[in-house]
Amino acid sequence: MMIEKNKVVELTYELKDQTANGETIEKVTEERPLTFIFGAGLMIPTFESNIEGMNPGEDFEFELKSQEAYGSKSEEMIMDLPLNVFEVDGAVNYDIVKEGAMIPMMDKAGNRINGVVLEIGDEAVKMDFNHPMAGRDLHFKGNVLNVREATDEELSAIQQDEDCSSCNGECSEC
Repeated sequence: MMIEKNKVVELTYELKDQTANGETIEKVTEERPLTFIFGAGLMIPTFESNIEGMNPGEDFEFELKSQEAYGSKSEEMIMDLPLNVFEVDGAVNYDIVKEGAMIPMMDKAGNRINGVVLEIGDEAVKMDFNHPMAGRDLHFKGNVLNVREATDEELSAIQQDEDCSSCNGECSEC
């Protein structure tokens, strides 16, 4: 069975920074494969286009330029937030708010967004909300382990997630 829309795909891969000889960023093995429903918007679209039509047992290797993956780093995604945003009961927990820490935050629409603390000042915290892979070219090398039909339950779960994205889970339907 080949990879196409609404098929469950299991695969392994090694992700490297920039080129095949770059630093290994992530390695997904047969013991814990990546499993997803193809075409459901869960993966980078250009990643999916590179494996579309493949069958179990086939190997793949391709590079994605940063613009095809997570985009370029944006200076607009680096911002200073008032220090009092991080206060709990009138105090900042500096065990959590420290340089290099990734902190889950909420944007104005209530969506979860992760930010990395770049700098802590007397009145503000400089945070980077770019995706950790933004600005990086990515090299994937892997193998398709399995392709199967998605169950009705799996497809329904994705449909419900899509339906609830417009109301952020706050309507009676979600």
